Amino acid sequence: MGLDLRLPIGMIFSLIGALLVIYGLATNGDPIYQASLGLNINLIWGGVLFVFGAIMLAFALSAARKKK
Repeated sequence: MGLDLRLPIGMIFSLIGALLVIYGLATNGDPIYQASLGLNINLIWGGVLFVFGAIMLAFALSAARKKK
């Protein structure tokens, strides 16, 4: 089995996280965030998803280096 599942999972989570961070930054200060106590949920969860994706990518790349 040549495909490490951490690689596509990391790429997907990093991409979705980056998109949410960009959207959160673009809509910062909108009145819609008053419903969530003034928290920019898109920015926060985008950062969480991006960090998780980066960790998965780091694990996949580290496993690929150990294989060689």
